[in-house]
Amino acid sequence: MLTDSFGRIHSYLRISLTEKCNLRCIYCMPEEGVPLSPKANLLQDDELLRLVNIFAVNGVNKIRFTGGEPLVRKNAVDLIGQIAQVKGIETLAMTTNGLLLAPALPDLQQMGFKGLNISLDTLQEAKFLEMTRRKGLDKVLSVIDEAIFYGFHPRLNIVVMKGYNEDELADFAALTLEKKLDVRYIEFMPFDGNRWNDDRFMSFQEMKAVIEDRFKLEKLSQLPSDTAQTFKIPSAQGSVGFIASMSAPFCAGCNRLRLGADGNFRVCLFAKSELNLRDLLRNGASDVEITQQIKQLLHQKKAQHDGMYQIAQSQNQPMILIGG
Repeated sequence: MLTDSFGRIHSYLRISLTEKCNLRCIYCMPEEGVPLSPKANLLQDDELLRLVNIFAVNGVNKIRFTGGEPLVRKNAVDLIGQIAQVKGIETLAMTTNGLLLAPALPDLQQMGFKGLNISLDTLQEAKFLEMTRRKGLDKVLSVIDEAIFYGFHPRLNIVVMKGYNEDELADFAALTLEKKLDVRYIEFMPFDGNRWNDDRFMSFQEMKAVIEDRFKLEKLSQLPSDTAQTFKIPSAQGSVGFIASMSAPFCAGCNRLRLGADGNFRVCLFAKSELNLRDLLRNGASDVEITQQIKQLLHQKKAQHDGMYQIAQSQNQPMILIGG
C-alpha cells in the first residue's frame, strides 16, 4: 500500500493524458497558453501502462483521466481501454470540458466508467466565451443530456469566481431538480498564469448562503476521503457539493496522487517537489526501484497544504501542466 507518514493510504491516481487543451479558461492559464513539453518528453502508451501496473500492484484501484483536455489525445479512448484491463483497477473516471465527449460515450459506457466530471462554469453563452475564450456552450449542454441518456450520472464542476459567475449558483443547483446529475462548486485556486486574487475568491460558506436564499439544502453523509461537502435539495434527482480546497482543506483524508503527461509525479496539487517517473523508466529502473522512489516522495507529503494566501504568494505551475 502507498501510505504516507501520517497513515493516509493512497488508492486514487489522477493521470494527465495530455498538456494540450481546446479551451483557455481564465482560472487555468493565460490567454496565450503556456509552453508545452516537447512530444519526446511525454509518456508513451507503453510507459504509461507500465506505470499504471506499478501503481495497481501497490494498491491504487481508482484512476481519473485529466489533462489539459484528456480527449485531445488522439488515442485517448483506446489507451483508456487498455488501462481498464489492468488487474486491480476497479474504478475509471474522467474530467473533461465535454466538447469532444459525445463520440466517446458508447465506448466509455462499455468500459464501465463510474465517474464523468464535466467542467462548466456558466450557463450563459456570452459568459462562456469570456471565461473559456472559446465558443461551445450548446455542445457542452447537449453532451450532458447525452451522457445521462447513456446511463451516466455526470457531475458538473464549476469554478466559482466573484465578478464572473456567482450570480448563477442557484441556476446550477436547479439543474439537479429534474436531471440525474450532481453539481460541484469549486473554490478558485491560485496557479501561475491565472491572476488569482482575493477579490475573485468566494468561499464555500458564501456560495452555500447564496443557494440557500432560493433552495433548502439537506446535508448528506460522506466518506473521509471525499473532497466535497455534499447537500441535496429535497426531492431533487441529484446533489450539490462544495469543494473548499482553500477555505476548509480536506487534506486529512486525502488519498490522491498525480501523474503529469510528462511523467512528473506529485503527491499533492501544491507540492513543491516532484519525481519524474519517465526518466526512471527510460534509464532502466526496475519496478521495485520505481516503487521505492514513489514511496520516498510520498513520505515527504505534508499533513496539509500551506493555505490559500501562502500558495497565492509562492511560485507554482500553471494548472494545465499538473493535471488539475
